[in-house]
Amino acid sequence: MARSTQSRSGSTRTETDSFGPIEVPADRYWGAQTERSRQNFRIGQDRMPIAIIRALGIVKLAAAETNRELGLIDRRRAGAIVRAAREVIDGQLDDQFPLVVWQTGSGTQTNMNLNEVIANRANELLGGKLGAKAPVHPNDHVNMSQSSNDSFPTAMHIAAATGMRNDLLPALERLQLALRRKEKEFGHIVKIGRTHTQDATPLTLGQEFSGYAAQVESGMARLRVAIRDMYPLAQGGTAVGTGLNSKPKFARTFARHVARITKLPFTSAANKFEALASNDAYVFAHGAVNAMGTGLFNIANDIRLLGSGPRSGLGELILPENEPGSSIMPERSIRPSARPSQWFAARCSAITRPSQLPEARAISS
Repeated sequence: MARSTQSRSGSTRTETDSFGPIEVPADRYWGAQTERSRQNFRIGQDRMPIAIIRALGIVKLAAAETNRELGLIDRRRAGAIVRAAREVIDGQLDDQFPLVVWQTGSGTQTNMNLNEVIANRANELLGGKLGAKAPVHPNDHVNMSQSSNDSFPTAMHIAAATGMRNDLLPALERLQLALRRKEKEFGHIVKIGRTHTQDATPLTLGQEFSGYAAQVESGMARLRVAIRDMYPLAQGGTAVGTGLNSKPKFARTFARHVARITKLPFTSAANKFEALASNDAYVFAHGAVNAMGTGLFNIANDIRLLGSGPRSGLGELILPENEPGSSIMPERSIRPSARPSQWFAARCSAITRPSQLPEARAISS
């Protein structure tokens, strides 16, 4: 679903918060705090990543189930919150999250965006009106036992761990298997080895590809360590790590529900003060992703060089011809087999070093 933020009808409704009333697009589920942030932070087009939005949906769903299990919220309200949160997770409400990343450091506005959208959708499911905050209230019910300070780092861990485990690792496993197949296929081909592009001693092409496969395997091992460090969750620490306004059993029960929802072994962080105050596990994961990207860039560069030509380059590898490659040289074809790896690697570098973004874009041009 496209993430459009404009009201289709142009009409508005009045929502309120501690600052008073404010007009909100009538056909949107967000409320007053989201609208204030939307108006106050009109900076660029850098929307909050949808992976974070859906991870916060998991937080709200697991919190509702935990609060119901602990007897803090009735089944009717909890059920409606769960249904609305599931719609967020499934991507049915993507256009209800208009905020950019430029906001308070704790992510309060995005957390409230989730609370308001889920509350309004839950009330709609229960036959209520948008903006009524009844029977489901965004703070009292959707945000029950939570703070932005523990919800946002929890969502960051969920988004990173699920993305790396469910998307990145399977893709790398397919690449590694393909490289292993080429290692066997090329095992009988003897070629010259090179150091600094100068001739060295012979080896087989299969041995060369075994190095690429091992490089991917090593990168995957680092990623698995990083993913493991993402499993402890900050949720239950609330504002500063003490757990104020949440029950003693909330944190572990919440982590159990997240583990069930995601099918990943999330746990409650042993020390909530560390979990709230630092993002060291996230930084470590960035390093593992960056290392993997650097390895892929190295492999892609080797393959591009070995496949250069075909008439006057090295021409040791024949890369698939995918499409015409030039408007002025019609006979030239494009062999982009290595380019996606370079784009991924450039993006990894840009994630850890934002100043590299222009270079990353230049590589893909």
